[in-house]
Amino acid sequence: MAAKSEPTLLPAEPDGVATVAKFFRALGDPARLRLLEFLLDAEHTVTECVAHIGLSQGRVSTHLGCLADCGYVQVRRQGRFAHYRVADPRVAELVHLARSLAADNATALANCARITSASAADHEQ
Repeated sequence: MAAKSEPTLLPAEPDGVATVAKFFRALGDPARLRLLEFLLDAEHTVTECVAHIGLSQGRVSTHLGCLADCGYVQVRRQGRFAHYRVADPRVAELVHLARSLAADNATALANCARITSASAADHEQ
């Protein structure tokens, strides 16, 4: 009787693994996570996003551009305004799961010296 093969979590090809890693790097910034949370329930303009997270318009636009380029958010243009919203409801599930895992591992994450905290630049602007 042949052994049942275990399902793989990652793509077999190296480029596929790199893509999954890039997927997580796009979520690796506190400002982008806060923007995703803000955009989960409704569509918002850049101005509304700026008011919500308190960063400069340029920083918020850069973060929204990253999220859009990576497929996390969609943009709808109306005149000179851009309206952003989460592109896939599974993003909420992913963020909720990450939050739960982070809470369960808070002490280890706080003590982890290999992964640095958010850049000081985002906290200063």
